[in-house]
Amino acid sequence: MDFSYSIFTHRISHVNPHIIQQYDSPHQFEPLMPAEPLLAPLLEKAGDLMRKATALGAASGKTAQTELRKLLRSMNSYYTNRIEGEHTRPSDIERALQQDFSANADLARKQRLAVAHIRTEALCEGQVDRKLEADGPDAARWLYSPEALIWLHKELFRDLPEDDLRLADGSTLVPGELRQRGVAVGRYEAPTAQSLPRFIERWQQVYGSIRRGEASVVALAAAHHRLAWTHPFRDGNGRVTRLHTHLLLHAWGLTDGLWSPLRGYARTESKYKALLQAADEDRRGDLDGRGNLTQAGLVQWIEYTLDVCLDQVEFMARQLDVQGMQDRIRAALAYETAAVKSGVREEALLPLHYLFATQGELGRAQFKAMTGLGERVATATLSALLARGFLTTDSPYGSLQFGIPRHALRFYFPALWPEAEQDQDLLDGEVGLAAVPRGTSRRSPPV
Repeated sequence: MDFSYSIFTHRISHVNPHIIQQYDSPHQFEPLMPAEPLLAPLLEKAGDLMRKATALGAASGKTAQTELRKLLRSMNSYYTNRIEGEHTRPSDIERALQQDFSANADLARKQRLAVAHIRTEALCEGQVDRKLEADGPDAARWLYSPEALIWLHKELFRDLPEDDLRLADGSTLVPGELRQRGVAVGRYEAPTAQSLPRFIERWQQVYGSIRRGEASVVALAAAHHRLAWTHPFRDGNGRVTRLHTHLLLHAWGLTDGLWSPLRGYARTESKYKALLQAADEDRRGDLDGRGNLTQAGLVQWIEYTLDVCLDQVEFMARQLDVQGMQDRIRAALAYETAAVKSGVREEALLPLHYLFATQGELGRAQFKAMTGLGERVATATLSALLARGFLTTDSPYGSLQFGIPRHALRFYFPALWPEAEQDQDLLDGEVGLAAVPRGTSRRSPPV
């Protein structure tokens, strides 16, 4: 299920390092953090990320965070599975969320993987939030514990049927179980199964002890590689590692449900895999740190991860610009009126933009009054907006909130999820918010 690093056909350096035949002691995956002289530019970039991420979260309200989080969970699932070569169309993910699984066994398996990631991301964020309330910063440090890693893996795979857990060698993946045998990962043998607990303990000791601030952000980037290098599970290591990084950023209060590095990793997939593999390399000589593994490779990986995060934050800041959104809402309504003819009217622009800009709620009478339409036409327009997902509500007569229908992504958030923008079933409104697939029946997942 998870990618294996391809084998390099050449060495990065002509220096002949000492090649370790077996990894069985934690000192062998040092350095875990770059040496102090190399930290300054990384800490500066981490500081930029923290400032921009904090500003983005402060500028958006809870409504935007709630609606975007629903969308981003589906998108994160799509992208993390795409890195593994196990993705399916966004519309197939939406169908699976409605318990409408394909009759094609392989497609249904990919749908179940997608739903498993969405469910796990939501559950784990909730658990982290509860720990933050109870324990404060210790919640983030807890994510570095063996208990947390095992919990993540177990949650991610626990609901999959046995056939979905079958590995290439015919054995079955046990959710939440550390591997019990050796495994080759590209050019190197991962740490022996017997030594795994000691490697994870050292990983926790170093990264879990770093205080909140710029250093903790640099640490989570470094921890991503060293966890992947350790390869603690028979399978699922890539998904668990990426979800772990996502959760750490969430725990440090940097994402607010508005962005994730998973999109950036997938959109630079070749670089993501190449830099992970480059950081696996042995030390390139006397000028490449004092540990066994390359310090230069680790620094390049950290810098890349910080750049990915900064890019995602800056992208979402542009997407959530209030004035820009007014124009995008106008374009979406014009398309609905001219092409879809769903009953949505362009007069809904003012109250829709008000909901987005304030991130609040409107009573139904208030919303209709702001359209300037007569009672009958305003009521019909409101019904159409709810049916098409432009508005959300908690009850048949409840207040209205700003909605983000999948079919309007190309207008509201262009280029956020290009694959969804090009998915004809989403564009046609066959699946997505408040939609029921036409011409299909509800089926339980085939197993």
